[in-house]
Amino acid sequence: MSQAKTPRRRSLLQGAAVAAGAMTAPMIAKAQAGPISMRWQSTWPSKDIFHEYALDFAKKVNDMTGGDLKIEVLPAGAVVPAFGLLDAVSKGTLDGGHGVLGYHYGKQNALALWNSGPAFGMDANMLLSWHKYGGGKELLDKLYASIGANVQSFLYGPMATQPLGWFKKPITKSADFKGLKFRTNGLAIDLFTAMGAAVNALPGGEIVPAMDRGLLDGAEFNNATSDRVLGFPDVSKVCMLQSYHQSAETFEIMFNKPKYDALPAKMKAIIAGAVEAASADMSWKAIDRYSKDYIELQTKDKVKFYKTPDSILADQLKLWDEILAKKSAENPMFKEIVESQKAFAERTVKWDQDTYVSRRMAVAHFFGAKPAAPKKG
Repeated sequence: MSQAKTPRRRSLLQGAAVAAGAMTAPMIAKAQAGPISMRWQSTWPSKDIFHEYALDFAKKVNDMTGGDLKIEVLPAGAVVPAFGLLDAVSKGTLDGGHGVLGYHYGKQNALALWNSGPAFGMDANMLLSWHKYGGGKELLDKLYASIGANVQSFLYGPMATQPLGWFKKPITKSADFKGLKFRTNGLAIDLFTAMGAAVNALPGGEIVPAMDRGLLDGAEFNNATSDRVLGFPDVSKVCMLQSYHQSAETFEIMFNKPKYDALPAKMKAIIAGAVEAASADMSWKAIDRYSKDYIELQTKDKVKFYKTPDSILADQLKLWDEILAKKSAENPMFKEIVESQKAFAERTVKWDQDTYVSRRMAVAHFFGAKPAAPKKG
C-alpha cells in the first residue's frame, strides 16, 4: 500500500514546493527592494525647536512603519533656501518637507490665511478644526491645484499666539511702527506695512544677524524657546507679548505628490495617524518647553516682557478689515477662504467663550501675583 501511494505523495510534495515558491517570491523581491527612503528638508535651522518637531514627526513615521519608510530630515538651506521648499518638493528635488504655509506667500497670498490671517478669534487648534471639519482641507487642495503645486499637504501642530515682537524699547502706540525696519512673514507683511513699518520677510535663521547689523529695528519670529535659541536676547531685551498678526498658526507637512501616491495604502494610513499623533505631541511639548524658556528669558537673559497695549490690538483688527476687503476683491479664492473661516469661527468661537472658565481668575487664586504678568506697554 505504501508503494502504491508513493507517486501521489511525491506529487503532493512537488505541488507544495511550487506553491511555497509562489508565496515566497514576492517576499524575497520585497526584501531585495528594501525600505522606501525619503529625503526631506525643514525650513528651520537645526538648533530651532521647530526642526526638532520635524524630526519628531519623521521618527514617528519611521517607527510606526517598522522601518519600511525612512524619512531623513535636513535643516533649512541644506538643499534649498527656506522659502524654496514648495518648489523643491513639487518638482521632486526633495521628497518632502516641514514648514508653514505663510512661507509660500509669494506664490499665492491666500495660502497665508492658514498661518498669518486674522483667524476671526479662533486659536490655532480651532483653525485646525476648521481645516479638517469645516472645509479648509478641500480649499487648500483647490488652492494648490490653482498654482500647479504637485504636493500632498498635511496641516498639524497648533501654535500659541505669537509675540508682537522684539524691539529696542517698548512699543506704546501704533505710530511707533512708522518707519520701523521690521521682520515678519505672510499676510502679517501687509498688516505691519499698513501700520507704517518697512517690512523685510526673512527666514528664521537670518533674523538675529540682521538685527545685530542694524538692518532691522525689530522683529517677530514665534515663541520663547525658538526666540531664545535663535539669539534674540543677544540683540534685544524688550519683548512685546500678544498680537493679532499671527494669533493662530499651524505647521505643514508636505510630500511630493507622485512619491506619496506611490506609497501603499497601509503606509498612507500610518502617515495620517502619525500626523495627528505628532500634532498632539508637539502642542504638549510646546507648553512644557515654552513656559520654561519664558522664565529663563526673564531670569537669566534679563529680558523684560510687556503686554501690547489694547489700542494697538484694536488698530490691528481695524486694519485687518481693510486688508481682507482689498485682497478679497483682487482674489476670488482669498474671498472664498475668508468667508469659510469666518462662518466657522462665528459658531465655534462663541461656543468656546461661553464654555471655558476664566483661567486668569484661577491663576490669581492659586498663585497670587506669581507667575508675574507682563508689564503694560
